Amino acid sequence: MKEMSLNQIALACGGTYIGEDSKRTLEVTGVVIDSRKAEPGCLFAAIKGERADGHSFIPSVFAKGAACVLCEQLPEHPAGPCILVDSCLQALKSLAEYYRNTLSIPVIGISGSVGKTSTKEMIAAVLAQKYSVLKTEGNFNNEIGLPLTIFRIREEHEAAVLEMGISDFGEMTRLGRMAKPNICVLTNIGLCHLENLIDRDGILKAKTEMFQEAQPGARIILNGDDDKLITLKENRTPVPCFFGLDSCHDLYAEDIENLGLGGTRCTFVTKAGSFQALIPIPGRHMVYNALAGTAVGLALNLSLDEIKAGIESLTPVSGRNNLIHTPKWDILDDCYNANPVSMCASLDVLSCALGRKTAILGDMGELGQNEKLLHYNVGCHAADAGVDAVFLVGELSKETARGIEAKNPDIIFRHFDTKQELLDALPLLLSQGDSILVKASHFMEFEEIVEYLKKTGNA
Repeated sequence: MKEMSLNQIALACGGTYIGEDSKRTLEVTGVVIDSRKAEPGCLFAAIKGERADGHSFIPSVFAKGAACVLCEQLPEHPAGPCILVDSCLQALKSLAEYYRNTLSIPVIGISGSVGKTSTKEMIAAVLAQKYSVLKTEGNFNNEIGLPLTIFRIREEHEAAVLEMGISDFGEMTRLGRMAKPNICVLTNIGLCHLENLIDRDGILKAKTEMFQEAQPGARIILNGDDDKLITLKENRTPVPCFFGLDSCHDLYAEDIENLGLGGTRCTFVTKAGSFQALIPIPGRHMVYNALAGTAVGLALNLSLDEIKAGIESLTPVSGRNNLIHTPKWDILDDCYNANPVSMCASLDVLSCALGRKTAILGDMGELGQNEKLLHYNVGCHAADAGVDAVFLVGELSKETARGIEAKNPDIIFRHFDTKQELLDALPLLLSQGDSILVKASHFMEFEEIVEYLKKTGNA
């Protein structure tokens, strides 16, 4: 982060500075909440988590050279300055809001039910052709992760691409207040976090809270093929920019050529002209991500050649449609997270593969009272998707198996209660030359299956 003095920090978060007056002008170089990442000059926020209380680590971070500690209880004999606050979490958000307001670079805020991370990566790849870009890393897209991402913005950065994830009403308002985006991108309105948001109308309402907190005159970029987002067409100022596969949109894709797991080639049509590009990651949904990247690129004055180069430079993120080649089989690692829309999309990607198509699927979380029906529907989709075999793990995935059996009992499928039972059976289930999709919600920890497939595929 750009240097901020301890006095500025205390004022920004409404805290009380406790320490030597001579150190009030001391500037911090970054903010951390993990004591293991503390380094000389940093500010440590002593967050109280589910497993650990950051206050326990205050002595150790001072020993590592931390400049100051943000805390709710003053430690005995602190080895350095402290800023006492009522809530470290709220102080972190207030400080991020203050810090964001000191920045003049464009901030792109990205949300949606599916594809936030892959769209973020695409937009960052496009903008990197012209600007020095800071982007959200990993899952730092919530009320703790977003401020830490904002604090990573430094003098050299010329644009920031921030992913914003929510699970309840009001969260996007709080995230938007920190990010203050100049450009708002919504990928789609799908079925996720239904425990709190109830239905797609609730999701739409929660996601669009971003607009109220955006910069005055912020540009809004929306997927026009989404039946909920297209309803935002009327009575908005400024008028949103819509992208999609229909030529009625502000920018659209045509001549789409599926290259299997090698990606997709298509023509992008914009008001500034047209260009053809190869999207190197498979899946029709990646066309939408590339359209979003094109829209943001045009909004920030990139040329069509620069946008094309950015699209074609995209590399996959581990756990998100990451294609791994081994001598025995190809692995489509999409195990970071899952909901019904993304699960069906990944099955459609798998259906493009050459050779035998095998899916290893697990439970999806946070789907509310209709979770069994939604799993059942995924099973129906799997049965129709053109895959050859489906192997399932988890209690809710029993419903996925029921959907497969009801729709297409001739497809090869088996259900396992545990990952270990599946792993034990895999040597007899897989074949040389398989293309294998691995996907489930993050709590299923299917990374273990990906590692097994990599090890055995390279053996």
